[in-house]
Amino acid sequence: MVGQRWGEPMVKLENLTVSYRQHPALHHISGQFAAGSLTAVIGPNGSGKSTLLKSMVGLLRPAGGQLRLGTTRQRIAYLAQTAEIDRSFPMPVRDCVLLGAWASAGAWGGVTDALQQRVDAAIHAVGLQGFEQRAVGSLSSGQLQRALFARLMVQDAELILLDEPFNAIDARTTENLITLVQHWHAEQRTVIAVLHDDAQVRAHFPQTLLLARELVAWGATAQVLTATNLQRARALAEAWDDNADICHTDASPVPRQVA
Repeated sequence: MVGQRWGEPMVKLENLTVSYRQHPALHHISGQFAAGSLTAVIGPNGSGKSTLLKSMVGLLRPAGGQLRLGTTRQRIAYLAQTAEIDRSFPMPVRDCVLLGAWASAGAWGGVTDALQQRVDAAIHAVGLQGFEQRAVGSLSSGQLQRALFARLMVQDAELILLDEPFNAIDARTTENLITLVQHWHAEQRTVIAVLHDDAQVRAHFPQTLLLARELVAWGATAQVLTATNLQRARALAEAWDDNADICHTDASPVPRQVA
């Protein structure tokens, strides 16, 4: 059940800077994702899109500014890029989906009948019935992404972070997974997805954040995806100098969670 009131800040960025070896991957970003919003994060390669999601989930520490969360980290679901997922671990699909309950059940929590029903319902919802005992390493890219979306369903999170969730999968799977994303949005969950397909963003995501290491535009998708904004993002990307002087920012604590 989603506890945050719709429209209130779920994630608030205050002059956020995130650096690798003191060179900024995100530079002085401010703004907020409203609770219940559905937002695409777009921008040129290397513009800080994945960095932003990793900062929200606590994998990266800000070098400056603050990142405030309107929920606990236990209520955040994070789907990394497929390339970052180890498919060699010998795990069946059912167990992979069941891991979505880790935050609530823990390592020694019992698998109740109710939980099994949730897992079965999630597997059915993504069209993987009959694949329950199939090893995840044997799945196609589209089948694996379906299994990972089923795991997100079992997790029942307030804030869902998706890093390039539709890359290298077929059109039918993409359509089915976008339907799930829209269902989460209808449930007033906050969904933030890193994407590359502008047409996909225009069709399905009402809010967009355009990054080029710094903030280019943030708001209603039609107002963000303009020729002027996209050209500015490309120009900023072309002007990047990874050998530039180190960005000196005040040290910042680990992102503080707020109720």
